Amino acid sequence: MNPVVRTYQLSERAEHLDFNIREREVRPAVSEPHRHEYYQMQFKLEGDSSFHLGGMVKNWCPGTLAFILPYRIHMNPHPDGTRYILISFTQKFIRPDLQTDPLDLEEVPLETAPELAPFKYQEFLDFNFSGTELVQIQGLLQAMLRENQDRRFGSLEILRGMLLQLIGIVCRSYEASILRLVQSKAHKASRREALKRVTKYIRDHLADDISLTDAAAAAFLSPNYLTHLLKQETGRTFTDTVTDRRIEKARELLANTNLRIAEVATACGFTDEAYFTRRFRQKESTSPRSYRENIRNALMVGQSYTKVG
Repeated sequence: MNPVVRTYQLSERAEHLDFNIREREVRPAVSEPHRHEYYQMQFKLEGDSSFHLGGMVKNWCPGTLAFILPYRIHMNPHPDGTRYILISFTQKFIRPDLQTDPLDLEEVPLETAPELAPFKYQEFLDFNFSGTELVQIQGLLQAMLRENQDRRFGSLEILRGMLLQLIGIVCRSYEASILRLVQSKAHKASRREALKRVTKYIRDHLADDISLTDAAAAAFLSPNYLTHLLKQETGRTFTDTVTDRRIEKARELLANTNLRIAEVATACGFTDEAYFTRRFRQKESTSPRSYRENIRNALMVGQSYTKVG
């Protein structure tokens, strides 16, 4: 069983409930896989480490910005000697008018919210900076740290403006790459890869008690996001998907092995033969025994026809 992946609220990791920016030293880092309800950006100051997002593992080196959408599972091991700046904020802070469900943010057109581009395409790009752009980014980050530390009337507007300027620099710098990804519908390919990971996990664990939480963790997704993704891409629930694969495996075993019906049921993850028979009949409109007999009779007829011919 996979360990529980914790979901953090902004109130647990920040001093403010709308926007926060801090350096690593302010509070202990979270080094295990986790997710949060808010947006996050991470800028590496010193030291090399890895950055895990979805099924991707990236090198996180100084001068690199990482972008994380709400509810996306990620992990950042933090070896000694690494320093970084974290920016966390709510959807209401960056786009008060955007009413999209956090699980649907990848579907928001860039014409509607261009500031989401680095978040949507983080899995495909490494946002590394040097030279003049790096100086600009470092200057904005230091200004944001100062403004956030001494908030006054108008501070939120200033912070929002600097945040959008920072994202704008990223979008301008990686404009060509982002537009290519938009044209190729790369975010849909990413979802297909996630579904492949889920399908493989289910296939490899058909004989086990498969939970939504474990399947989601194996695919580096949150349970809510996996449920949403399956419904959006296949029109099926997680339970439907698992049952479909189990019946598919049962058909294969019934047709190609001499396992007893009870053994087929166990191999496909059904708790007992009676339950297996009931679910199989619901899907195939016949019992497992009759299905096996029909398949073998059809094979015998085919073999006889071949001999006569």
